[in-house]
This record gives sequence, structure tokens and C-alpha cells, in this order.
Amino acid sequence: MALPKYTEPHYRVWHYIYLTICGAVFFFLIAPLFVIFPLSFNAEEFLSFSDGMKRLDPDAFSLRWYKDMIYGTKNPWGLAAKNSFIIAIFSTIGAVILGTVAALGLSSRHMPYKGIIMATLISPMIVPLIISGVAIFFFMAKVGLAATHTGIILAHIILGTPFVVITVTATLTGFDHSVTRAAASLGSNPVHTFMKITLPLILPGVISGGLFAFVTSFDEVVVVLFLAGLENTTIPIQMWTGLREQLSPTILAVATCLIILSTLILVTAELLRRRSERLRGINH
Repeated sequence: MALPKYTEPHYRVWHYIYLTICGAVFFFLIAPLFVIFPLSFNAEEFLSFSDGMKRLDPDAFSLRWYKDMIYGTKNPWGLAAKNSFIIAIFSTIGAVILGTVAALGLSSRHMPYKGIIMATLISPMIVPLIISGVAIFFFMAKVGLAATHTGIILAHIILGTPFVVITVTATLTGFDHSVTRAAASLGSNPVHTFMKITLPLILPGVISGGLFAFVTSFDEVVVVLFLAGLENTTIPIQMWTGLREQLSPTILAVATCLIILSTLILVTAELLRRRSERLRGINH
């Protein structure tokens, strides 16, 4: 955005210094990606740039590691991807339901102890994951859910719910409750009012929270290290195992796919956030 012509010189200088600092920080954060992307197309079995890659020789680039990710021996990545998607999808559904219900309750003016309840709900974001992992493991072991998909899904619901609570609560800020009261005065029951009025208005926040819950479940490694068995390996666990036992460029190919997936999800969440702001502006 261009500065107005009447901007004073020292404000103009500070503006460009600020942009330079932001650009430097952004470059620092994404610089590793410039290494991961090209190395994932390396034709050789080394995690380094070959002479051919430096010369931009077409023969030095290959899709072999992406093929190995899909058609590799016994295809451990396929099983890990299947588990990751199953766990992430079901944990996202659970987190969205619980988080939305909790946010709706917290938005009520008659809800007592809102601060304590909110702090409890978002505590999984504050407590270190290693502590949460140990606590969840002992609990799941006692109820017989350790090393099961159900146990991992429940654990990820706990970790993903705070994101839904925060995004839906932010969407409900300034929500015009007169529309729901008008619906009730016309004979609409609470369920019908929620499905036809409240949900469409808060849907961008619900979807944004669900996307963050999905990413949290899909990328989570610490808690899964405590709970996963041989049949519950996820992509992050498979990457962790590969880094410890057999360093292969296949890991870079998987990392590239995860980065692209995360970027698409974040772009979608930003678009939904802007749509939510437009809806709130219309409601106001």
C-alpha cells in the first residue's frame, strides 16, 4: 500500500525500515524451504546438491523419491498416510463439535465462570506437549485405549478443540443475538434456529477452527510417540523413524507434500477469515 504524498519524511523512513525488517524475518522463516524443495527432486541418494543439480542438468533431477513414497517396498508411507488422514478427519470432526458447542455456551451472557472454563478449554495449548503426552498415555493405558486409533483420535480431539473454541468465539464476538430471538418469537425451536441462522453466520470460524485442528492432528508427533503402535504409525512418526534409522530423500518428498498441504490449508483459513469479517460487517 503506497504512502500518501503528505507523509512526513521520518514516518516514510520508518515505514520502509519496518517493511525491510518484516521481509528479512519472512525470508529467515521460509529459507529452509528453498533447500527442501529442490533436494526432494534429487536423482541421487544423498541429502546434498549434486554437481548436476548445481549445473541444472535435467538428468540430475528425478521423481524417484515421490514414487518411492507411493510405491516403495511394503509402502510404509502409504500405511502412515492412511492412518494420518483417518485420525485427522475423525479428530477434526470431534474437535469441531465440542469446540463449537463450548464456544456457543461461552458466548451466552448467563454462563457463569467463563474465565475459568475458557482457561480450562485452551489449557492443552499452554501445557507442554511432553507433559500432555505422558498424562494422556497413562489415562489411555488404564482404559485400554493405548496403541489404538480410538485412543489417538481422542487425544487429538483434546489438542484440537482449543483452536475451534478460539476461532468460533472470535466469530461470535459482536454476534447479533436479536436474530435468534426473532426466530424464537416466530416459533422456531433452538435446533432449527441454530442450523438455519447461527451456523451459517459462524461457519467461516467453524471451518477455520476445523482446519487448524486438522493440521494439529496431522502434524502431531509427541503424543503419538506415546500412544502409537505398529499399526498406528502416522506420517510424522514415520518421518521420525526414518530420520533415526535410514536417512532417505523420501523424507524430503513427504515434507514437501506436507508443506504444500499446510500452505493450502492456511490460505483457505485466511480466505474464510476475510469472509467472516465481511459477514460481521454486514451484520453490524
